[in-house]
Amino acid sequence: MAVRRRRLQEPRRSDAKGGGRERAWVVGGQYRPLSDSELNTICDAAFDILETIGMADAPDWLASALIDAGASRRADGQIVFARASVEKAMARAAHSVSLPGFVEDQGLQIGGGRVHIGTGGAAVQMLDAETGAYRNSTLADLYKLMRVLDHCSNIHYGVRPVVARDMATPYDLDINTAFACMKATGKPIGVSFDNAGHVAPVVDLFDMALGKEEAFRTQPFCMAIIVHAVSPLRFAAEGVEIMRAAIARGMPLQICSAAQSGATSPASLSGALAQGLAESLAGLMVVDAIRPGHPCIYAFMPFVSDLRTGAMSGGSGESALANAAAAQLLLHLALPSTVSAGMTDSKIADAQAGYEKGYTVALAAQAGADMINLSVGMLGSIMVASPEAMVIDDEMCGAILRTVRGIDASPGMIDLESIEAVVTGEGHYLGQAQTLKLMTTEYVYPVLGDRKSVTDWEEAGHLSIWDRARSAVRTLTSDAPSHLSPTQERKIRDTFAIKLQQEEEIP
Repeated sequence: MAVRRRRLQEPRRSDAKGGGRERAWVVGGQYRPLSDSELNTICDAAFDILETIGMADAPDWLASALIDAGASRRADGQIVFARASVEKAMARAAHSVSLPGFVEDQGLQIGGGRVHIGTGGAAVQMLDAETGAYRNSTLADLYKLMRVLDHCSNIHYGVRPVVARDMATPYDLDINTAFACMKATGKPIGVSFDNAGHVAPVVDLFDMALGKEEAFRTQPFCMAIIVHAVSPLRFAAEGVEIMRAAIARGMPLQICSAAQSGATSPASLSGALAQGLAESLAGLMVVDAIRPGHPCIYAFMPFVSDLRTGAMSGGSGESALANAAAAQLLLHLALPSTVSAGMTDSKIADAQAGYEKGYTVALAAQAGADMINLSVGMLGSIMVASPEAMVIDDEMCGAILRTVRGIDASPGMIDLESIEAVVTGEGHYLGQAQTLKLMTTEYVYPVLGDRKSVTDWEEAGHLSIWDRARSAVRTLTSDAPSHLSPTQERKIRDTFAIKLQQEEEIP
C-alpha cells in the first residue's frame, strides 16, 4: 500500500548533497555564544587536558594502537596526546559524513553547519495520550514513534527514542530495535548496541533488507550510536570495542560525550565545555588509530545539573547555552557535530515543555549544530516519549528552521514597481503577483497550531493542540510503510527472532 504522508511545507535550504540526489538545507552559525577569545581559550584548554591529563581506562589493544599512532602513556597509565598529533588526526578526519537513507533520496550530508533535527535518547516510559498515564515502553511503541517520524517533514533522521522493555535479552533488544527502526522509516536511523558481538548480526540483517551481501557497506543508512567516554576522562571499554566492530562493518559512527556539569564535569560551563571537547577529541583519536578518516559524527552533549538536587536539567537556559556553544566549538574545528536540545523537564506537553523545547532547539540550530538529537517527542528529562509530542515538535521545528533560513534580500525581493502600484492603486498587496508567488516559499504555515479567531475556534469545537496531535497520530499510523519489500522482510523474519508483529496484527 502506498504511504500517505502529511508533511509541513519544507523551507528553502542552502545547497548540499546527500544520499544520491541534490538536496539543500538551512545553514546555521549566525548565533555565536562564545567570542573568538573564549572559543580559543576553551579549545586550548581541551588540547591541554589531552596533553597533560589524558584519558584513563584504555583497554590494552586500544592503548597499544594509540601509542603506535603517537600517544604516550604516563607512569600511572593515563594515555596522553600531544597537541600536534591531535591536530594531525583532525586533518585526516572526515569533515563531512554522508548518511544515505534506506530510501536513497532521504539521505543527509552532515557537516559544515547544515542543520538537521532528529530523535534520540533511551526513554523507558510512554505517555498514553488517551489516559494521561505513564507505562513501560515496548517494541510496538518504538515502531509507532518511528512511523510518525517518517511522516514529519522537519525531523530528518531517527535515533532510537525508546527502549523496548518487552524484549527478553539484550540480543533480542538490539536485533528488534534495528529491525523496527528500519522497517518504520526510510530516513537515516541510528541504533545502539549492548556489546560489540551484536554489531555483525545487525549489519547482516541490514544487508538482507537491502537485498545482497555487503550492500550496507555502500548504503550505510544506520549510524552506530556509541558512548565512547565515561566522564570524567575515561574510555568506556565496551564502547570502544563497539567502535572497532562498527568500523569493521562500515557503519558510520556517532560517538557521545555527555558529562553532567557539577557532577561528572566542572560546574563552570567553560570548564564543562573544555572537558567535553577533550573527550570528543579523544574519540577522534580512537577512530584515527583504527581507521583514519572513517565517517564519524561527534555527539558533544554537555548536560546541565540542577545543583540544588543534582538532577539533570535538560530544559534549562544553561543547557541551551552550553549545547549551542558545543555546536560552535565543533563547527570551529570543522568536525561534524551533534548536540542535544528539546529535553524538556516537563512531564506533559504543556507551556513549560513548549518554552523549554523552543529556546533549546532554536539556539542549537542557530549556532549551526549539524545534528540535534533528543529534540522531538521527548518529555520528563528524556525519560518519557510521546508520538503526540513528536508531531507538535515537528511543527515547532519547522518554524525554527525558518528562522535559521533568515531573510532573503536578493534582487527582486524588494520590488519598487509593486510598491508604487499598491500605493497609487488598491492600497494592499493581497492580489499582487509577488504575494502569490512567495506565499508558499517565504512563509511556513502550521498544521496543528491554530490561527483562527476566538469565535471561529470555539465554533470549530475549541480543540487544543494536543487534541489535534492525537488525531494526527492516528492518521499518520493508519497505513503500512512500503520501502522494505515483503520478500526481504520474510527472509529476515525467517532468519532472526523478530518480535514485532506483522503490520496487519499491530493495533
